[in-house]
Amino acid sequence: MELDPDDVFRDDDEESDNEFYQEHEATKEYVVYLVDASPKMFSTTCPAEDQTDETHFHIAVSCIAQSLKTQIINRLYDEVAICFFNTRKKKNLQDLNGVFVFNVAEREQLDRPTARFIKEFDHIEESFEKEIGSQYGIVSGSRENSLYNALWVAQGLLRKGSSKTADKRILLFTNEDDPFGSIKGAAKNDMTRTTMQRAKDAQDLGISIELLPLSPPDEEFKVSHFYADMIGLEGDDLALFMPSAGQKLEDMKDQLRKRMFSKRIVKRISFIIANGLSIELNTYALIRPTVPGAITWLDSVTNHPLKPGFLCIFSENIKFSVQELSEIKRVSTGHLRLHGFKPLSYLKDYHNLRPSTFVFPSDKEVVGSTCIFIALHRSMLRLNRFAVAFYGNPSNPRLVALVAQDEIVRAGGQVEPPGMHMIYLPYSDDIRPLHSDTDAVPRASDDEVKKAAALMKRIDLKDFSVCQFANPSLQRHYAVLQALALEEDDMPEIKDETVPDEEGMASKLFTCATCRPGVVKAVEEFKLSVYGDNYDEEGDVKVSEASRKRKAATENAAKECANYDWADLADKGKLKEMTVQELKLYLMAHNLSTTGRKETLISRILTHMGK
Repeated sequence: MELDPDDVFRDDDEESDNEFYQEHEATKEYVVYLVDASPKMFSTTCPAEDQTDETHFHIAVSCIAQSLKTQIINRLYDEVAICFFNTRKKKNLQDLNGVFVFNVAEREQLDRPTARFIKEFDHIEESFEKEIGSQYGIVSGSRENSLYNALWVAQGLLRKGSSKTADKRILLFTNEDDPFGSIKGAAKNDMTRTTMQRAKDAQDLGISIELLPLSPPDEEFKVSHFYADMIGLEGDDLALFMPSAGQKLEDMKDQLRKRMFSKRIVKRISFIIANGLSIELNTYALIRPTVPGAITWLDSVTNHPLKPGFLCIFSENIKFSVQELSEIKRVSTGHLRLHGFKPLSYLKDYHNLRPSTFVFPSDKEVVGSTCIFIALHRSMLRLNRFAVAFYGNPSNPRLVALVAQDEIVRAGGQVEPPGMHMIYLPYSDDIRPLHSDTDAVPRASDDEVKKAAALMKRIDLKDFSVCQFANPSLQRHYAVLQALALEEDDMPEIKDETVPDEEGMASKLFTCATCRPGVVKAVEEFKLSVYGDNYDEEGDVKVSEASRKRKAATENAAKECANYDWADLADKGKLKEMTVQELKLYLMAHNLSTTGRKETLISRILTHMGK
């Protein structure tokens, strides 16, 4: 049997660090975009940001196109299909009228999005009327039911895979709140009943149906006419549906090119509480740092990915069986085993080495898991204890702390869910004493601390979240990848949201001076306490020696950098002939990181140049 050395001898740290970056089969998602293509979608318009009118069909298509481009970064292994209904032509495996499944050659109908698939879908509006056509699929006097047919086709596309190993979703775009409004009497009741049953059959198979309604500016989409019953909305959920649906559409339309971890199950694990007693838990990655995708080394001749091989250092081959290799790797089973409990005061901040994992019970496989988890959760909160458990993937077992979190509910809904945070505890050699000269470290005076505290109390950032700001370096990286993959001539414009908005801050400071003089006073007192009376805001006379050295080094690098024709060197492939110090001149001159191997520095330069 052939073994993959990259998998067999994978570095332990590499596997543990990337546990939540790897795509697991259990978290794969299958999505069918179901788009209403009736004439009403083309005739109804809404004002766009540039003051022009755009049709509902254009809004739906642009949302899907942006979502597909983001998915390459977001969820590489997810698979999608695009299906139009109320069409003049038909194209589907069931050969049903009024349904057209969009696809390109060399791609399955439900598959990962490819560059060709995205490029052709980007221009579908130009050829839609000629190649596909639009018509009303539900009309009086006809037994045709295009919505029923569309749900049937979508269900057929989602037969792939199991609902236990993948999330299956149908996203329905329409501006018709009553699809059977033109039908009267028994025919309407019959078509409504059969469509509802078709939707229920899909939901019974683990397929969720999500509605994204499109409303004209002066009208409201009445979800209660039909779709509330189809997707199971009632009570408060029905009242809150339209605002949340509108937000979902805006999120899809304006989402950034960044890798986001969906709030879905990362892994299912067993929690062994005692011998013979175990429950099932779902784990969630609540927050993770965003990083570019892993580098794939390619053969310079064939352009095929390189695979590491075995290097034999013995005179004869040493053979391992698959079972022996499996035993070598498996130090633990991957289960979570309870060891005991400790007071919360024993858990220190510095014990948290990496982002924690949120765990929540599930009765899907082990009935009664939720009941036992709640009893344990309540006891830990009441006694102010945390649980110590043994956990780890096969190559990196470790002790973890389970800290119970109570539910937090405020006006408007749940803020924090109940559950437990799994904190990865350090080994003894992970904790090392720091030896530093405390006298050399500048410390703030009591007055400076007091003035800083007063300033913080005065400044209130409402609804602030770090998620509001994207990493500009990553945004540019993804924009370059998109332009290369789709063979686009122009680079998408990237807005650096980390750059201070001086004009906006100036206007806000003027507003504060007139409406909130206490804030201005706190700012001035803080500046006076820290910088003194002679502080020069323009020149900043209190620049440290290290800052002066960095500035001087950057200026020198800029002068040296001007002696090279970097664009010509890049075009001729001569960057690899340059020394590391020469490459760092370009990076320092453009305020880029100078760390990494020579190949990394070259890649960083080419990315910055847009090559």
